[in-house]
Amino acid sequence: MPFTLHMRLARLALAFATLFTVFFLAGCAQIPRAAAQDGLKNDFWTGRISLQVQSEPAQSFSASFELKGRAERGELTLISPLGNVLGVLRWSPGEAVLDSGGGKVQRFASVDELMAQATGAAVPIDALFAWLRGDNAAASGWSADLSRQKEGRISAKRSQPAPQADLRVVLDQ
Repeated sequence: MPFTLHMRLARLALAFATLFTVFFLAGCAQIPRAAAQDGLKNDFWTGRISLQVQSEPAQSFSASFELKGRAERGELTLISPLGNVLGVLRWSPGEAVLDSGGGKVQRFASVDELMAQATGAAVPIDALFAWLRGDNAAASGWSADLSRQKEGRISAKRSQPAPQADLRVVLDQ
């Protein structure tokens, strides 16, 4: 991993860790779901997301988010408790982009590669979209707990491959 990418990820991890406490105290503004032109709801979710990776050193990310699209093509915006955009991840077939602001854009071959580089754990995007819809999709090495999905709460744990990871999503209701 290039030194500058490593430093940027380290700073992002530090920012998330610092905001972790503030995140739970600040609360988040609720953003209404967008309606499609045909009157149906778009694939759009808002809420809070956290990912803890048991790497050495351990990494912890937590932020408000807006997620739109589908597993094949979408956009994830991470937002601080103060409303600042921390980063935007965009993906489509054959390409994934991390825009961390200030003209700093990184390109990856896939969303899986982007997530692995940005968080230290490859988050299963296909399964995440299914879990958000309440479908208990299988993802290699991951086990999801959707028992509180109707309340807008999803958790998933990755046991293999190492490092272990714990993903939690709380949707705005």
